[in-house]
Amino acid sequence: MVSTPVSSRVPLIFRRLHRFQQMDFELALWQLSYLCLAPKRVYRNVYYHKQTKNTWARDDPAILVLLFGCLFVVAMAWSTVYSYGVFDAVKLGFIMVLRDFLFVGVVMATLIRLFANKVLLSPTSHSSPTDTSVEWAYTFDVHTNAFFPLFLTLYVAQLFLLPVILRDRWVCLLVGNTLYLAGFAQYIYGVYLGLSALPFLIRAEILLSPLLPLFASYVVSLLGFNVASHVLRAYFTS
Repeated sequence: MVSTPVSSRVPLIFRRLHRFQQMDFELALWQLSYLCLAPKRVYRNVYYHKQTKNTWARDDPAILVLLFGCLFVVAMAWSTVYSYGVFDAVKLGFIMVLRDFLFVGVVMATLIRLFANKVLLSPTSHSSPTDTSVEWAYTFDVHTNAFFPLFLTLYVAQLFLLPVILRDRWVCLLVGNTLYLAGFAQYIYGVYLGLSALPFLIRAEILLSPLLPLFASYVVSLLGFNVASHVLRAYFTS
């Protein structure tokens, strides 16, 4: 039995991270902008990509490089607010990239793939198994796409609104808690859009079900629990 090389098991998008000259940063910027303005357009060519390259997932890591850069820039800004030194600022950048984005992405991609292949597959499909199964690399794509609007909300917008959301007033609590509601709702919706774009999946609306407990928790938090204050204290003092 021939064993598969370890390098071939690594998704193509990670194996090409060092090939900067072959990356299409213009397309990546277009995708990032549409993820905020019209996210459905990002998935419009998914089926065409499968027909031409025999994979549902993107193979150009340009969007990852841009996200890494954005996270490091934001980490420097947050470090300035919390008066971090140079070493701690760089450490924060690596934490945001490695833990917040990559580690969470690996976990979410694995869980989403397992759930999609077990629960959402259409039983009436007559295509080959490789054409009707969700690739891990694609679910990581879905996480990447869903992460960017959350990043803009909780890493960027929250930074600018920091003087407001940390005040001990109910209106400030409302603004801060609404930011977290919007950020996680955008992530959930982004995951739903990514899987609903695959033609062999059914009942993708199930993926929107976390919105109900999320909104219920948001309503309860308005009784006096400042989510931003507690999250930021745990994040920057741990």
